[in-house]
Amino acid sequence: MADARPASPADGPGAGSPETGPPASGSSPTGSSAAGPAAAGTPAAAGGLLDVLGVAAVVLDAEGRIRLWSPQAAALFGYPAEEALGRYAAKLLVEEAHQERVLSLFERVMKRDGAWAGTFPVRHRDGRTVLVEFRNMRLQADNGRLFALGLASEQATLRRVERDLALSMRLVDQSPIGLAVLDTELRYVLVNPALERINGVPADRHLGRRLGQVGRAGRTGEVLPLLESAAVEARMRQVMATGVPMLDEFTTGRVASDPDGERAWLLSVYRLDDQSSRVIGVAVSVVDVTEQHRTAVSAAHARRRLSLIADASVRIGTTLDLDITARELADVVVPEVADIAAVDVLDVILTGARPGDGTAGGAVRFRALAVKSAYRTQAEEAADPVGDVALYGPTRLVARCARTGRPVLVPHVLAEDLPRIARDQDAARLLAEAGLHSYLAVPLIARGQVLGALDLKRARNPVPFGPDDVLLASELAAHAAVSIDNARWFQRQRHAALALQRHLLPQDPHPAPGLDFAYRYQPAGAADETGGDWFDVIPLTGDRTALVVGDVMGSGINAAATMGQLRATARALGRLGLDPATVLTHLDAATADLGEAMATCVYAVYDPHTRLCHISTAGHLPPVHLRAGRHPRLLRLTTAVPLGVGGIPFITTSLTLAPGDALVLYTDGLVETRDQDIDTRLLTLTDLLAGPTRPIEETCDLLLSALRRPDTHDDVALLIARTHA
Repeated sequence: MADARPASPADGPGAGSPETGPPASGSSPTGSSAAGPAAAGTPAAAGGLLDVLGVAAVVLDAEGRIRLWSPQAAALFGYPAEEALGRYAAKLLVEEAHQERVLSLFERVMKRDGAWAGTFPVRHRDGRTVLVEFRNMRLQADNGRLFALGLASEQATLRRVERDLALSMRLVDQSPIGLAVLDTELRYVLVNPALERINGVPADRHLGRRLGQVGRAGRTGEVLPLLESAAVEARMRQVMATGVPMLDEFTTGRVASDPDGERAWLLSVYRLDDQSSRVIGVAVSVVDVTEQHRTAVSAAHARRRLSLIADASVRIGTTLDLDITARELADVVVPEVADIAAVDVLDVILTGARPGDGTAGGAVRFRALAVKSAYRTQAEEAADPVGDVALYGPTRLVARCARTGRPVLVPHVLAEDLPRIARDQDAARLLAEAGLHSYLAVPLIARGQVLGALDLKRARNPVPFGPDDVLLASELAAHAAVSIDNARWFQRQRHAALALQRHLLPQDPHPAPGLDFAYRYQPAGAADETGGDWFDVIPLTGDRTALVVGDVMGSGINAAATMGQLRATARALGRLGLDPATVLTHLDAATADLGEAMATCVYAVYDPHTRLCHISTAGHLPPVHLRAGRHPRLLRLTTAVPLGVGGIPFITTSLTLAPGDALVLYTDGLVETRDQDIDTRLLTLTDLLAGPTRPIEETCDLLLSALRRPDTHDDVALLIARTHA
């Protein structure tokens, strides 16, 4: 008995005491919740925590002799079993100075307390002293004999493991990052407080469950019921299989505590292996980045708005055509802003009345300019057909929008809202069948006047219109409204210029002796202003006839007015009997008197008695001479500068026209293009005129159809004169 005293007088309560018991099952020393029942009889691989601690087991009899000696004891104390068994423990393991203390503790275990825990210096076989922590307890055999069991581990190893464990658990508990451990079946076995807060679910609702497992009593109690748990668990299994961690994978979802708000997390998963490299589960870290995500979404939304507005500044108003501008607005907002869009303008703005007159009495008369949808839908049929005029009563939302000049927003469309949106009951039914669930109308306002409304609907897009959409749609509508107003005023000005142009051109030229003639005038395309091209057939004395084709540089009403002045001057000069060069000289002076005006002109006088034709040109393209049996040719005339330049003399060229000959006079709008040089186009002109003789009316139509392009930026005057046989 004098050999069994593994303790130290310096040991205090911190080294362990019989009153201190192990922590309760199911909780960690630091308070983190854990779970995970082990299967009964499950073998443990070598290299576990007990192996790391190297716990030695020693059994002493009542006299203090060593009766059992584990391999771990041999490793800890250095004595093999054959040297230790049967010897007094105190004499073998304890320095002489400590033996009395050891005997006292041994007696305490065997006769009074039955247990003792503490740290004691032990003499190693190699002579060094090892601090060892003991757990000693009394044992009683079935024959009544008493024994002492000592469980021992080196204090340095034990303290290192305790420090590592304490540090780990403190980090887990106090970390702002959500941390969890899941077993190989992906059931929660540990959850820290941060993850409880992130998931909005207490720890006891996590432990023992998987992400999408149903809770107790059959109630739906998923840990994260609104998360795509199958995809997350698949990634976890991949990490367990490969050992390659998943780092900072961005994922979004909703939690039960906040089902209406989307949350965002950075998810990392690491495989957990024990000391023997056996996979025991995964560790998961979760960083809540919801605020950053919402900020990023807001920034992306703002960038999208700016991009869309910038795109609109390029795509809307590319022409001064009212219908095209309305279609451009609809193309911009679909599908970025709405599934279905309609652009309607007040009918009065197209008829010349003041825009404000279109909302008298609360009813509004709209003309549909454009309808656009992101996909084929019945909602298109519910919209007013393009070009139709519809009267909307004061209760209609789009009428209220135009009347007040303020947006109208219905985030969630109910059945009772449809009659205020659709034009009639059939249209309301179509909108309901199309799934309309959100509606927005914004006014088209330019220069303080309401011109119409932009009508927006969402059916397939599940997100309702909100305040941001109102701002964006209003920005786009404001930009488009200016372009629509410009197109409206241009259209009105163009109609006025065209009316003036047609009024100033010959209305019904008188027959010319010895000549048949045909003529055409075509204004510029819809996107361009009317120019100053003109033609004229002037009867002169002696049966002579003057043929004139000219082109005033510029466009619009000013060009048309200048053309009218030059045409009247040319008629007056021609009737004085002046030769073509003299007429052009006077026209040049008259043009200079008009200020900045300039024009090109070809002036020809034909005498049917002599068959002579005298021609002079001022910067104009050469006429084409047609004669049966010969290829058409461009007349080689002495070309002077355009009218209005001054100082350059004009030359008259004489030409004899045979019976059946023809002259083709034209302006540059017939042949000039941006993608071909003028010589190529003139060659095309002469090639078209070659071949069998055609009626001159038919020839006019042929030239216009073959040479005139629909997108041309210039008007065309064409005059063909053919001598009698």
